[in-house]
Amino acid sequence: MWRGNSAGGNQGAAMEGTGGELGEQRNWGLEDAPGLLARASLPIMPAWPLPLASSALTLLLGALTSLFLWYCYRLGSQDMQALGAGSRAGAVGGRPGGCSEAGKPSPGCSGESGEGPRTEGLVSRRLRAYARRYSWAGMGRVRRAAQGGPSPGGGPGVLGIQRPGLLFLPDLPSAPFVPREAQRHDVELLESSFPAILRDFGAVSWDFSGTTPPPRGWSPPLAPGCYQLLLYQAGRCQPSNCRRCPGAYRALRGLRSFMSANTFGNAGFSVLLPGARLEGRCGPTNARVRCHLGLKIPPGCELVVGGEPQCWAEGHCLLVDDSFLHTVAHNGSPEDGPRVVFIVDLWHPNVAGAERQALDFVFAPDP
Repeated sequence: MWRGNSAGGNQGAAMEGTGGELGEQRNWGLEDAPGLLARASLPIMPAWPLPLASSALTLLLGALTSLFLWYCYRLGSQDMQALGAGSRAGAVGGRPGGCSEAGKPSPGCSGESGEGPRTEGLVSRRLRAYARRYSWAGMGRVRRAAQGGPSPGGGPGVLGIQRPGLLFLPDLPSAPFVPREAQRHDVELLESSFPAILRDFGAVSWDFSGTTPPPRGWSPPLAPGCYQLLLYQAGRCQPSNCRRCPGAYRALRGLRSFMSANTFGNAGFSVLLPGARLEGRCGPTNARVRCHLGLKIPPGCELVVGGEPQCWAEGHCLLVDDSFLHTVAHNGSPEDGPRVVFIVDLWHPNVAGAERQALDFVFAPDP
């Protein structure tokens, strides 16, 4: 039976003394039950001292801050890994005075490098500057291209036949030849301007004998039998050549997709003499489509892009993705005369407007 003591009294008695009382050798009765229950409900482990808890929290916050700063550094330092492959991103042939289909090639690509970034990481820095000024909206593919560099593993195409040397924009539909409907307005405008452009070529043409220096405006041949006269070179207008070719210049001004403010953008006349051949090479980027308007197409001329052969036709346009491995040849006789095409670099139809604006900022011609 319980004693006359109240539960509160028993509890107070049980809680007196040191913690070792629970281990003492004594006889316990039912009257001690309330005190034992009260003692058992106390915390087994004491709470941390306040200074120790503050130190642990400070260390945790410091570790998280360091991790965040490291992540920001890594994110900002992931730049293009293969920049610096030349200084001109696509004269009609590749570099100043380069051939129309490709200039002086570098291993595995055409060397069509324009007046673009030379230093590794410059593309990423320019892209971040663009985002600070405008926005990252719609920049997913461009950001991945800047961080990932040229297409990994030698190119995304079958057997690596697509190997852009400077900038690979991911998730673009890839085909060696692009349908005319993809750039219908610009194709129809150029084809309607065929007579005027042909007259302009006649006004600036010469014998291409190679025995005398090229006339004013013509680039020296960087490959045997390959000449060009550029109205736009690496995104810069060539005023003297434009004045000499008013019909061609007027047509260029009416195009909607001409890369006129980008180092990948070029336009001009390309001449290939009989017996000349440009072996396999790739352009600098898959963000552009190269439009060929046939002016003079003698027999024996061929164009092979990504293993698919095609041929030009006078007065008609051919749209080529020159980031694919391509070869150009004039197998005709000397009596056939040169092959002449008017080449214009257009935006790939699947590059969005926001992406074009960002790439124009990143690859703007040097002042």
